[in-house]
Amino acid sequence: MNTDLVPLVVGGLVFVSSLLFLKLGLSVAIIEILLGATGGYFGLKSEEWMTYLAGFGGIVLTYLAGTEIDTRLMREKFKESMLIGGFSFLCPFLGVFLYTFYVAGWSLQAALIAGTALSTTSLAVVYSVLVETGLSSTEIGKLLMAATFVTDMGTAIALSILFAKPSVYTLVFLTVSVAVIILATKFSHKVFHSRTLKNKVIEPEIKYVFLLLLIFMFFAKLGDGHAVLPAFLLGLLMSRHFSETTGNKAVRDRLRTVAYAIITPIFFIVGGLKISVPMIIAAGGLFIILFLLKMITKFIGVYFLARKYIRNGSTYTTLLMSTGLTFGTISSVFGLNAGYIDQVQYSVLVGVVIASAVIPTFIAQKWFMPVEEEDIVDMDNASR
Repeated sequence: MNTDLVPLVVGGLVFVSSLLFLKLGLSVAIIEILLGATGGYFGLKSEEWMTYLAGFGGIVLTYLAGTEIDTRLMREKFKESMLIGGFSFLCPFLGVFLYTFYVAGWSLQAALIAGTALSTTSLAVVYSVLVETGLSSTEIGKLLMAATFVTDMGTAIALSILFAKPSVYTLVFLTVSVAVIILATKFSHKVFHSRTLKNKVIEPEIKYVFLLLLIFMFFAKLGDGHAVLPAFLLGLLMSRHFSETTGNKAVRDRLRTVAYAIITPIFFIVGGLKISVPMIIAAGGLFIILFLLKMITKFIGVYFLARKYIRNGSTYTTLLMSTGLTFGTISSVFGLNAGYIDQVQYSVLVGVVIASAVIPTFIAQKWFMPVEEEDIVDMDNASR
């Protein structure tokens, strides 16, 4: 496809996704992924600017998800989020690793990549769905995001321990990340609560947040790391600046508007473009087995704990915790680039990751969507 035509086609896909969202009522993230996969099938390729913007979109979504988490609730429900998130990672990791290594005959490194890639829960998808459905401000939504963070933290730790090749640049990335988080936590009030900067049409607060996230991305690439975890922690620690009492909630709403207009749609469309349909069809049996294996092991890891802590919301929670996208794709790309998996294995893993972002979310929204918060959440009683 002509490179000059690509931005026009992508812009059309973004707009059509919005129309289909209004028509069908499905998550716009699902629609964008499916349209991206369709575009890829008909020859649309991800260009360098799209890849970078997609990476930035994932970081922005992760930061926004962090700002939505109620730190008070997270402290109060630390046990619940750690248990649900921890088993959400551990069960799929072990199940997929054991199958691919002992049954499918993959190498040790390839099986570890598969287990890591399919153990994830997509913070970006979960956050997008919760925002679109209005559940991000409820206790179930906040617990879901906290548990998802724990799951993805397990994935990041697994990648770091099993495959990382530490260098001086890795130490630089970690040092800069910690320094940025500490300084931003300590001095961001000078930006968000400044009479000189507040409510200006040039949006200095949004540009300030983008600058911090771009710093994370630059040093993450330098140190062969990823900016997702520091971005989430930054959002989590800066969430106090966006509360109703500070009068800055509008800043987060404007940041969300900017992100959802073009940045995050590119993230989901590029995710769809990564699917190689012919390779998935060629390995269709393995694709189905790995998808079902991820769903079953996620169910084992999440459902029974969710039943204990979230009244009438256990199925919805389990389905959303079964989604995967950002870290699953990152793990697969890492395995391919490092030579641990081949192109077919990569396509199957990414296909399963994308399918897990679409199918469980569709089922959750179509048949298990909570209606009233008070009808689905009784966490205090369940914890007694």
